[in-house]
Amino acid sequence: MADSSFDIVSKIDRQEVDNALNQTVKEVGHRFDFKGTGASISWSGEAIEVKANSEERANAVLDVFKEKLIKRGLSLKVLDAGEPKLSGKEYRLGIALKEGIDQDQAKKISKIVRDEGPKGVKAQIQGDELRVSSKKKDDLQEVINLLKGKDLDIALQFTNYR
Repeated sequence: MADSSFDIVSKIDRQEVDNALNQTVKEVGHRFDFKGTGASISWSGEAIEVKANSEERANAVLDVFKEKLIKRGLSLKVLDAGEPKLSGKEYRLGIALKEGIDQDQAKKISKIVRDEGPKGVKAQIQGDELRVSSKKKDDLQEVINLLKGKDLDIALQFTNYR
C-alpha cells in the first residue's frame, strides 16, 4: 500500500487580501472619526502602506484592516506591520505580507512532527513547503491537529491531502 501524504504551506490568498483592503478603504472614507485626518490605505508594490496625520490614526486604520482580514477568514500572522514613521507631515506605516515557510521554520515544524507526532510519520522539506507522509491516514490527521494546536509564527495551510 502506498504512503498517504499532505503538504504544509504558508500561502496568502491575494484576492481576499485585496477585498479586505478595498473594504477598509470604503470604511475609512465613510467613518466620521477619519474625516480630515488624511487617513488612507493602499498597495505599495507587494506591501501595503497606511498614511495618516497622526500615529494613532495610522494604527486605527491598521486595526480596521485587521478586522476585515479576520472577517474574511485570513490569519493575522501573514501581516508584518512596522511602526508608524513620520514622513514630512504625515505618518506612514508599512505592512509586509509573509508568505512561504523559511528554512528555520521548516526545521522547527519538522522537529515537532518527529518528536511529538506519531511514529512512522516522515516530514520532508521541499523548498518553501513541507511534505508529511505516513502509511496511516489517521496519523496524518493527528499531525494536522498537533500543528494546529501549536502557536507558530506563521499561518499554515494543509493541502494535497491524499
